[in-house]
Amino acid sequence: MSTRRISSVCRVGNIAIGGTNPIRIQSMATTDTNDTDGSVAQAKRIIDAGGELVRFTTQGTREAENMKNISDRLKADGYTQPLVADVHFTAHTADVAAQYCEKVRINPGNYVDPGRTFKHLEYTDEEYAEELLKIERKLVPFINICKEHKTAVRIGVNHGSLSDRIMSRYGDTPEGIVESCMEFLRIFRRERFDDVVISIKASNTVVMVQTVRLLVRTMDQEDMHYPLHLGVTEAGEGEDGRIKSAVGIGALLTEGIGDTIRVSLSEEPENEIPVAREIVDSIEECSDLRARAEASIQDDTVTLTIDEPDWETFQLKAAMATGALFIDRRATKLQLCSAQSLFSEALLEELADAILQAARIKFTKTEYISCPGCGRTLYNLQDTIARIKAATSHLVGLKIGIMGCIVNGPGEMADADYGYVGASRGRISLYRRKECVEKNIPEEEAVDRLLQLIAESDSRV
Repeated sequence: MSTRRISSVCRVGNIAIGGTNPIRIQSMATTDTNDTDGSVAQAKRIIDAGGELVRFTTQGTREAENMKNISDRLKADGYTQPLVADVHFTAHTADVAAQYCEKVRINPGNYVDPGRTFKHLEYTDEEYAEELLKIERKLVPFINICKEHKTAVRIGVNHGSLSDRIMSRYGDTPEGIVESCMEFLRIFRRERFDDVVISIKASNTVVMVQTVRLLVRTMDQEDMHYPLHLGVTEAGEGEDGRIKSAVGIGALLTEGIGDTIRVSLSEEPENEIPVAREIVDSIEECSDLRARAEASIQDDTVTLTIDEPDWETFQLKAAMATGALFIDRRATKLQLCSAQSLFSEALLEELADAILQAARIKFTKTEYISCPGCGRTLYNLQDTIARIKAATSHLVGLKIGIMGCIVNGPGEMADADYGYVGASRGRISLYRRKECVEKNIPEEEAVDRLLQLIAESDSRV
């Protein structure tokens, strides 16, 4: 059984995150935040499913201001769960959102720094210090607004949207991801603002787990103990998305790390909540299963028997219990058994392969790095994923990124072989790794053009 890391407590509206409080479950709306009716209806579905916080994208001040209308409507109908504004690129939007929401998420990768372009930048130490002062000059007024309105903050770092400044100095490393967070966190502490939650997310479970562990050690060294939000971003959909999330989130939860979680699926957001609930409810059992699996390692193989009759729950428990062992390369093979022999050997082998792929050990099928969608999504995400999967699912080992917008799109393309990214309404850009090779293609042509691009390098398409 793991001992939970006891963090400080962050107050978010009428709930508390961290300390000895329950692990909180949340999701993010996919509606246009200016669509009050649609946003209220979707928030209700998320909350009715068990969501304790609901996040909305706020691209600009109009969306930030409409959060008040969404909040008022929900409260009038008896829904008092906190609302979170998600801000990228425009720091002023965070100032506005802080007046209307219980919590604001800011991304250090684009709060002051411009969007990522993969350019290498050279700084003297003095020039780099000046860049940090630019952050402070923007951040302190925002912190003061949050103090005035009792608004909490999430410092949300995404591997896919690290700034060129951080990448140039630290490289694409866990150390760089952590430093991107700590630059902001040190300012919050100097300003004596403590209602802060931290998240560090990546679509790569190994990067996500290693970086969160490093963040915990770094915060401990600086006597910081802020609560942590966990998630594997762009996890995908269906079984693969659930298994990948359980591998990454479960690896940390079974080590006692984590105070709130989101399972990011390319599906309707209310579908995320039961998966997250099952993961949280399984922590104690999976901590024990993890210890048993670790003790079983022999000849580079983890052997684990699980007594669970429900297949979906069996999948999550297997991924949670073994994920850290494979992320840490304690073994490279997995033998799963059902205590009641309810599932076929073929099904168990398929699950074992999915867990190994989620942990970046062994690739036996195409991997899709697809975002869950939000109000920024610029095309029909779920239909597009289905079309791309139907045409490419036989390409073993290929990684395809399918991203709704540019927030994490270009960055996540760096970890994919090919990428499909919303550029503007009805327009798509295609990537080959970091390189944008076709811009602003009409949506109706984009899937065929992606397949053509892949075919140039892989004759199996």
